[in-house]
Amino acid sequence: MINIGAFFWLYSKNLVMLNKGKKNFFERFANWATNATGSSAAFLIAAAVIVIWIVTGPVFHYSDTWQLIINTGTTIVTFLMVFLIQKSQNKDSKAIHLKLNEILASHEGASNRMVNIENLTEKDLDHLHKFYVHLAKLAKQEDDLFCTHSIDAAEENNSSKLNSFKLRNSYKNARNNKSKQSN
Repeated sequence: MINIGAFFWLYSKNLVMLNKGKKNFFERFANWATNATGSSAAFLIAAAVIVIWIVTGPVFHYSDTWQLIINTGTTIVTFLMVFLIQKSQNKDSKAIHLKLNEILASHEGASNRMVNIENLTEKDLDHLHKFYVHLAKLAKQEDDLFCTHSIDAAEENNSSKLNSFKLRNSYKNARNNKSKQSN
């Protein structure tokens, strides 16, 4: 029987190998533009444009056209950058979610129900947030911060959780279903 984590690792590795260099033009351009505009050189160029614009003010007698040039230029650049930044942010966000899902799926003590929770409603996310706020309050009540957060305590807590899960009917049913599926 193949380990599900190993399966997804092999799948993602093969997917990355198959898709290398197969990005569409817009994705390649967006990646390049995001990297280029986030650089120190881009900032220096933008600052130089502003300085040149300011220096040319007296030459053009601070005319309406002189002001319109900078206003139009900055508006166009800002408008286009919103979409490039959003595309880059969406891609980064998706990659981070996938990495976190992998960590959750591979960690024995983590709840798999937390995988893909970004699709929950705001109300459901608020409910989960309240749960973790409550856990944080309980942790603050402990006498020794390092006692419960040490590696030894974490291993002990994990062992305790696992043993309590094994006593639950849902755990036993899941294990029985898993063994039936592997046969």
